[in-house]
Amino acid sequence: MKKNILVIGGTGKTGHRVVEGLFQLGQNVFVGSRKGSPAFDWDDFSTFAPALKGIDRAYIVYYPDLAVPGAKEAIEALTEAALHEGLEKVVLLSGKGEREAEACEEIVANSGLNYTVVRASWFNQNFSEGAFLDFILARQVALPMPEAEIPFVDADDIAEVVTKVLLDDSYNGEIITVTGPERLTFQQVVQMMEKGTGKDIQYLPISIEEFKEGMKAAGLPDSYVWLFSYLFQDVLGNPANQLVSKDVERVLGRRATSFEEYVQKTALTGVWNQTVSGSI
Repeated sequence: MKKNILVIGGTGKTGHRVVEGLFQLGQNVFVGSRKGSPAFDWDDFSTFAPALKGIDRAYIVYYPDLAVPGAKEAIEALTEAALHEGLEKVVLLSGKGEREAEACEEIVANSGLNYTVVRASWFNQNFSEGAFLDFILARQVALPMPEAEIPFVDADDIAEVVTKVLLDDSYNGEIITVTGPERLTFQQVVQMMEKGTGKDIQYLPISIEEFKEGMKAAGLPDSYVWLFSYLFQDVLGNPANQLVSKDVERVLGRRATSFEEYVQKTALTGVWNQTVSGSI
């Protein structure tokens, strides 16, 4: 049956992929954004109810991250509005190993709504669509936590899982943890990108403090400096964040995309051949 589905964060890494997947399945898809009609703005709770009116289901991506101050209040206001508007179900994108994100998960779980939580590891696409792209273009990836082993997950896999659980009520009430099939250090993924692009790319391990100073020097706001520091120090430093999950395989019936497969696919797009615009 065709559903009216709101994708909040519909222009983001997973959001635009979910929009495309739902369109292909013949669903009625609406993108929640400040430029939408009606508009949706995380900073203006009064926009929530109008954006949810007439909607059956919603995919929730909080920007910039569920760990930041104010996220819990926004998620609580959104779930209250969704319950009032009679939504059948919501799917929340959460972060693997983030205590603050888990607090937001609890708000959704206790809201009275049908829900599924998709808890994701770090995205492969951070190196091609996100904060680390300029590092690759500059051929020097300066990041802390060289000892961390991360089960990087592909945004295509996340979006495919989200699309399925949005429409399949057999996953109601579940927390689905999406990761890649293996744990990799920054050194290992840089070596894979070096091989895949045929370019000399160096990994330079730095301290958390050096990373923070680099972000400040690049003019990033204090809120982003705090967020990135938290994600490296608290999230990557959490042993639970390094566990590999089989949930992608369980939900989709296939193996999760490997980082090497991501590199091969992304190298063909030419995104890593651009001119560097600056770096963190």
